[in-house]
Amino acid sequence: MKTDITTATETRMAVTPADLLLKAVESGADLDRMEQLMALQERWEANQAKKAFVEAMVEFKSKPIIIGKNKHVSFTTSKGRTEYDHAELVDVTEAIVPRLAEHGLSHDWSVSQEGTKITVTCTITHRLGHSKSVSMTAPADDSGGKNSIQAIASAKTYLERYTLLAVTGTATGGEDDDGRGYEDPPQDPAPTQGADADRRFHSREAKDERAQQKIERHLKAAAKNAESITYIKERLAAGDGIAAAKEWQALDEWDRVALSLTAEKGGTAFTDEQGRQISAAKAQLAEQIKAEADREAERVAKENLS
Repeated sequence: MKTDITTATETRMAVTPADLLLKAVESGADLDRMEQLMALQERWEANQAKKAFVEAMVEFKSKPIIIGKNKHVSFTTSKGRTEYDHAELVDVTEAIVPRLAEHGLSHDWSVSQEGTKITVTCTITHRLGHSKSVSMTAPADDSGGKNSIQAIASAKTYLERYTLLAVTGTATGGEDDDGRGYEDPPQDPAPTQGADADRRFHSREAKDERAQQKIERHLKAAAKNAESITYIKERLAAGDGIAAAKEWQALDEWDRVALSLTAEKGGTAFTDEQGRQISAAKAQLAEQIKAEADREAERVAKENLS
C-alpha cells in the first residue's frame, strides 16, 4: 500500500503545464483559460531551461581547463622592447568549445562598431534555450603599423578571446579566475650581455609591470568593496558559506577577478584558505539555486492540480 501511495504522489508531481493544457483542450476550456495555461507553460519551460543551464555550467566547471600561452609577441616602442606570451583565439576555442558541447552548451559572437570602438558579445546558450552573455568594448588595435581593416580585425579577435573566457569563467595560464593564482612575478634579471640579455630584460620588465598592475587593481577593488569583503569574512567565520557566496557573486565581475589575487602574489583581501572557502561556497550556492528552481516547478504544478 505504501508503494502505491508513493507511486501516485510521484505521478501527480510529474504533471506539467503542458499536461494541464491538454486536459483543458479535451474538456473544451474557454479561451481565457487556454491563454493562462499557455503562459504558464512558457514560464515553466523557461524555468526548466534555466535550471538545465545552471546544472550544465556546474558540470562544465567541475574539471579544470588548461589553456597554454602558445603565442610569443615581441615589439619595440618608444619605451623600449616588450615581449610576452599569450593564448591565441584558436587555443581558447579548442580547449573550451568541445567541453561546452559535452554539456549541451554552445557559443556565438555578435560584433558591432561605433566609430573606432569595437564591441563583441559572446553568448553561451543551452540546448533548452537559456543563455548568458558578456560584452566587451575596445578601440581598433592600430599597433605595429596595421592598416584600418587589420586594426579592426585584431581588436575583434582579442575581444572574442576574452569574452569567451569571461562568459565561461575560464582563465589562461598565468591569469586568475575566482581563486586561481596569478603568474609568479619574475626575479630581478641577472647581469648579462648582448641581444639575448636585452630581450630577457625587457621580457621580465614587462612581466614585472603586469604583476604590479594586478596588485594595483587588487588594492583598488579591495578599497571599493571593503564593506562586502568584511561581510564575506564574517559569514565565512560563522560557517554561513551561502551568504558569503551570494555577496561574492553580487560583486562586479572584474572586481572578483582582481580580488582573487592570492596572498603569495601580493593580495590582501582574503587568505588562501578563505579563497578556498569561497570557491566551495559558490558550488554550494549553485546547488541551492538548482534545488530552489526544482521546488518552484513542483509548487506550480501542484497549484494547477488543485
